Amino acid sequence: MANLKEIKNRITSISSTMQITSAMKMVSAAKLKRAQDAITQMRPYAEKLQEILGNLSATLDLSENAYSNQREVKNAYIIAVTSNRGLCGGFNNNIIKQVNALLKDEYANYNTKVIAVGKKVNDAFKRSDANYRPDGIGGAEEMFNDLSFERSSELAQLLMDEFAAGKVDKVIVVYNKFKNAAVQEVTTEQYLPIVENESGEDQSAGDYIFEPSKIEILENLIPKTLKVQLFKAFLDSHASEHGARMTAMHKATDNATDLKKTLTLEYNKARQAAITNEILEIVGGAEALKG
Repeated sequence: MANLKEIKNRITSISSTMQITSAMKMVSAAKLKRAQDAITQMRPYAEKLQEILGNLSATLDLSENAYSNQREVKNAYIIAVTSNRGLCGGFNNNIIKQVNALLKDEYANYNTKVIAVGKKVNDAFKRSDANYRPDGIGGAEEMFNDLSFERSSELAQLLMDEFAAGKVDKVIVVYNKFKNAAVQEVTTEQYLPIVENESGEDQSAGDYIFEPSKIEILENLIPKTLKVQLFKAFLDSHASEHGARMTAMHKATDNATDLKKTLTLEYNKARQAAITNEILEIVGGAEALKG
């Protein structure tokens, strides 16, 4: 009977877990819809701005554009973007692994700092010498507690100011790019200096009539575009997080369902065996009384 009680307790525990994972799946599905709408609306605008920026950058001298200045890399920043919470499969670990790989290989010879956006990556690097928290920027978990363009713009402006001042020579962003609810692609993008649009190499300055002047465009369009690009990366990561969590909770619910069926079958077999033993004992006792 002790074995039966143990199996029954496990079935009860798994049923409770199923309720939690199922509820988390539904919550993530609702949040995913909003996050997916936000990134699908932002992405065409951001990609077109990036295309214009790349083509514009190709027509300007480096001296005219402080954010296109290609110089020898001595100091670099890695903007690592994860979530504040777990239970989303390999979503966070994939980013942490990618950042560690960059620190060990491609950026090993540079003075590289990691700017953590998201509590999970901050926990992974908070004791590392590479961890860097710029002044004036809140805690790592604050970005996704209230994700907004204004909040991401503060970080984008700080990065632009430090790049223009020569404090950093290269900035890259590592984040999960949203494909669909089941697929998130770990992406490493160069944020600064601006990369020329390779698909637009054949386009010339004749394709554009600059109004107002190039100087005004540099002062207004490029900073705005860079802020939009960083915000897009955050929106991508936000949608990917909910997609990854929904998928993980769906799999967890399915696994719990299968395990519950297996334990229920085991419980029924053990219960039937116990009943059979009791019947045999009663029959045996009755036969002994007859003898």
